[in-house]
Amino acid sequence: MLNNPLAYLISPNKQWHVVAAASLNQQRTSVLYAFIFTLLPCIAWYHGVTAVGWQVFGGDLVRLTPDSALKLILAFYTAVILALAGIGLTIHWMAGTYGSIASFTRGFAIASYGATPLFIAGLFGFHPLLWLDLSLGIAAVSWAVYLLYTGLPIVMGIPAERGFLYASAVIAVCLVFLIAMMGATVILWDMGFMPEFTD
Repeated sequence: MLNNPLAYLISPNKQWHVVAAASLNQQRTSVLYAFIFTLLPCIAWYHGVTAVGWQVFGGDLVRLTPDSALKLILAFYTAVILALAGIGLTIHWMAGTYGSIASFTRGFAIASYGATPLFIAGLFGFHPLLWLDLSLGIAAVSWAVYLLYTGLPIVMGIPAERGFLYASAVIAVCLVFLIAMMGATVILWDMGFMPEFTD
């Protein structure tokens, strides 16, 4: 039940109580959860950008070369895992400020399970469609933010008002990670990770 991705979409409050009641050893399975569920969108997008391709406003079909796509996917996978670890560390570090005591494991669990909608939306990369991917991306980010706001106070055992401030601070850190990833993308492109398109 702890690692059931659909439960975070269908009954998030109930699922967060399951996470809160779990022991630290049980919550350590969130590491495996993150590694597996980050891998699935990577496989989907690798197939989508190399075998299927995409079009922008009805233009020519665009595909990436397999080598280029593999480098980009590996960089993306690493960035997501590091971002989840950084967010988990932030949740752990800020716990005392908001009247809670937490381990890194608990923070990583909240970050990983809260990212479930993003993992699921990433599966639609098997057949890239610009309008669909943008719509799903916006919906997934919105649901992930909702999960963080509802789950953080439950798992950390603090009042909802304090949890709102705590979650807002974590969201601000998530935005910093997003900007850092965008900056890293520019640097990596200069280091040879620039996309290479098929003819």
